[in-house]
Amino acid sequence: MPATQAKWLTPATKMGLSIAIATGLYGISFGALSIAAGLNLWQTVALSALMFTGGSQFAFIGVISGGGAASAAFSAASLLGIRNAVYGMQIKQTLRPTPRWVPWMAQVTIDESTAVSLGQSDIAEKKRGFFTAGVGVYVLWNLFTLVGALLGERMGDPAAWGLDGAAVAAFIGLLWPRLKATEPVLIALAAAVVTAIAVPLTAPGLPILITAACAALYAVFTAKRAPSATEHGDLQSVNVDEREKP
Repeated sequence: MPATQAKWLTPATKMGLSIAIATGLYGISFGALSIAAGLNLWQTVALSALMFTGGSQFAFIGVISGGGAASAAFSAASLLGIRNAVYGMQIKQTLRPTPRWVPWMAQVTIDESTAVSLGQSDIAEKKRGFFTAGVGVYVLWNLFTLVGALLGERMGDPAAWGLDGAAVAAFIGLLWPRLKATEPVLIALAAAVVTAIAVPLTAPGLPILITAACAALYAVFTAKRAPSATEHGDLQSVNVDEREKP
C-alpha cells in the first residue's frame, strides 16, 4: 500500500466512510417515503440538500403524510434539529475552525460526523473523522435520496429492503465500543425504554427530545451530587490534619 494512501486511510476515515455508506443508503428510504407523503421530486431533493438532518426530515414528512399543516411539520423538524446547534458548539470548541470554514462545517455537523469526530483522541483524527463522515454522508444521502425519489412507490415498502435499519446499525456500531462500564449500559437501556414508550404516544420527532431531556436531567442530578475537585481536596486535607493530630 502506498505511503500516502496508508496515511489517509486511518481508523477515523475508515469509520467515517462506513458510517457514510450505511447512512447514505438510508436516503433511499427517505426519498421513497417523501414521494409517498405527497412531495414532488424537486421538493424531496431540496429537503435533503438544505435541511440535511435525517431525523428532522423524517419528522417533516411524517407530519405531512399524517395530514398535518406545513407549519406543524416545520415546527417538528425544527425542534428535532436543535441538537445540531449543540453539536456545532462541541465541534467548534474541539476543532477550532477558522471563521471562513464555520458555515461549511455547520452544514455537515450532524449526529454521525459529531460522533465520529468526538470518538477520536488525536486532534488530527478528530478532523479526519468529522470531514469524512460529514461530507461522505452529505454526498451519499443526497445521491440516494434522488434514487429513492425516482423509484418512488415502485420500490414498495422500504422496510422490506432492510433500509430502515441501516442508520440504527450505524449508531449501534458507534455506541457498542463505549459500553464498557455499568453506568453507560444502564443509560443506554433506560434511553431505549423511554423511546419505546414515547414512540406510540407522541408525535413524530418528540421521542428523541423526551429521551434527551431525561438524559439532561440525569446529568444535572449526578453533577449536583458529585463533589467538586476543590471539595475533594479539602476533604483530603482535613483527613490528613486529623491523622497528624496527637
